[in-house]
Amino acid sequence: MNEELPYLLALALFALSTAGTPGPNNLMLTASGANYGFVKSIPHMAGILTGFAALLLAVAAGLGSVFELWPLTHTLLKAIGAAYLFYLAWKIASSDSFSVSENKDSKPLTLWQAACFQFVNPKAWMMCITAVSTFAKEGEQYGLSALLIAIIYTLVMVNTLPIWTLFGKMIGQKLKTKAARIYFNYTMGGLTAASVMLILF
Repeated sequence: MNEELPYLLALALFALSTAGTPGPNNLMLTASGANYGFVKSIPHMAGILTGFAALLLAVAAGLGSVFELWPLTHTLLKAIGAAYLFYLAWKIASSDSFSVSENKDSKPLTLWQAACFQFVNPKAWMMCITAVSTFAKEGEQYGLSALLIAIIYTLVMVNTLPIWTLFGKMIGQKLKTKAARIYFNYTMGGLTAASVMLILF
């Protein structure tokens, strides 16, 4: 067991450094927390957890090797993911409601939408491919180690995702005027778009 501690610690720190830092998921949760509150953002958080775990296991099962065989598929996926992220950034920025009650058409991402989003999220792909290539063990231990990576990431994200959402909620409570909320949404939309540029370039 003691021999596994350095491995587990390194994996946990890697998961924290990648899942807990600013990126499309965390920035979108911050905006969701500010605009819809914590409770209504729970399906969004659950979708990220579900979709990311599914993506990571799919990469471990060999989906990542498809990129090595056909590099064009990786480029195409990045283009689709970037386009969708820019769309979401625009949706965040253009949300000018003073409160949710004033805009009945405005809704947070559902569990299904957030889960599916992970498969076109460039950062999620980078995290999964790097985690599997770095921490998955060879031979008979490969499958178990891949499952362990998914579990560690889930445990880390169960703690980090609510923090970003609560951070957004706290900010939302300070936005007393419509102008302040519009400015916040433009800022969050711009940061989301900027995160795409940093990931791609």
